[in-house]
Amino acid sequence: MKKVLVLGCTGSIGTNSLDIIENEKEFTLCGLQAHSSEKKLLELGQKFNCPTLLTSKIKDSNAFQDFLDKTKPDIVVNGIAGSAGLLPSKIVLENGIDIALANKETIVMAGPLIKECAKKHKANILPVDSEHSAIFCLLNQLGKENLDKIIITASGGPFRNYSKEELKNISVEKALNHPTWKMGKKITIDSSTLANKGLEVIEAMYLFDTDISNIEVIVHPQSIVHSLVRSKDGMLYAQISKPDMKHPIINALYWPENRYNYLKKFDLFDKELTFFKPRFDDFPLLQYAYDSAKLGNTHTIVFNAANEIAVNAFLDKKISYQDIAKIVKEVLVKDWKDLPKSFEEVFEIDNQARNYAKELI
Repeated sequence: MKKVLVLGCTGSIGTNSLDIIENEKEFTLCGLQAHSSEKKLLELGQKFNCPTLLTSKIKDSNAFQDFLDKTKPDIVVNGIAGSAGLLPSKIVLENGIDIALANKETIVMAGPLIKECAKKHKANILPVDSEHSAIFCLLNQLGKENLDKIIITASGGPFRNYSKEELKNISVEKALNHPTWKMGKKITIDSSTLANKGLEVIEAMYLFDTDISNIEVIVHPQSIVHSLVRSKDGMLYAQISKPDMKHPIINALYWPENRYNYLKKFDLFDKELTFFKPRFDDFPLLQYAYDSAKLGNTHTIVFNAANEIAVNAFLDKKISYQDIAKIVKEVLVKDWKDLPKSFEEVFEIDNQARNYAKELI
C-alpha cells in the first residue's frame, strides 16, 4: 500500500486527491497540510482517521521536515498554490521522496535547480498539471528521442471571443467565471489572461528539457485534448479524456504502473473538438512568458512573481484587468541579468520582483 501525503488538501488538487485515496484501496493517507483552512483540515483529519496535520508552517523548513519525518510518505502530492509551493517541493525531493507536482511555480521559479535536486536524491517529479501529465505519458510511449514539437492546449478562458475593446472592462466577478474548470481564484484569473498557459510553457521547457521554440500553444475550448506531441515523422499524438483533474493525479500516484481505476471511461460520441490559434496581441502575458523563457531562469522567476502580485491586486480591485499585463511587462524590462545558482538566490530574485511590482501598483 502506497502512503500518500497531501499538501494543499483543501484546494482543488487536494480535494481530488482525497477522493482518489478514498476510492482506490491501493493508497493510504499519512498526512494532510492546509494553508489557513484549519477547521476544514481538522474535519478531513477526522474523516480519514489521519492525526498528522500541518497548517501554515509550510515556510518553516524545520517544521516541514518534522512533518515528513512523522508521516514517512512514499509520495507527496503538492497542490499548494503559488510560490509557497517551492520550498516544500525542494525538501520532499531532498528526502528522496517522489512528488506528484501540481505546483507549477516550483518548476517555473527553479526548474534547473529542482531537477538537479531530484536527480541527486534519486526522486521522481511526476507532473499533475493536466497538460504536463499528458505530455509526460505521451513521451513515455513515443520516446523523447522521437519528439519534434510539444503542443499545449488552452481552453482560452472566458474571454476567448471578447474583442480588444471588450477586454478593457473586465470585472473580477467575470474573470472568476471559468467556462470549463473549477479552480482557485489566482489560477482562474491566470487562465483568463493566458498567463497560466505561459507558466505551463515555461514549465514544459524545463520539465522535458526542450527548447522553447519546440513548444506551441493551441486554443481548444472543450478541454478534452489535454496536450499533443508531434513526432519527427510529422504525426500528432494526443491524450484525450474528460476535463477532470483526477486523471492526472491518479496517473502520478500509480506511476510507473497503468492501472484500472474507479474513474468513468470516456468516449468521443457526440463530442465536438475545435482548435484555434492564440491571440498573442490581445492576451500579451502568453508572449511575455515566451520572452522570459528565451531570456533565462531569472526572467521566468520575475514573470511569475510580478504576475502573482498583479493578480492579487486585481482581485483586491486595486488595478484593472489589463493592468496585470502592464505591470508584468514593466517588471520584466528592469535589469535582470544573473542566473540563480542556489535556491536562496531564487527566493532573493523572487522577492525583488515582488517588491518592484508592489511599488508599481
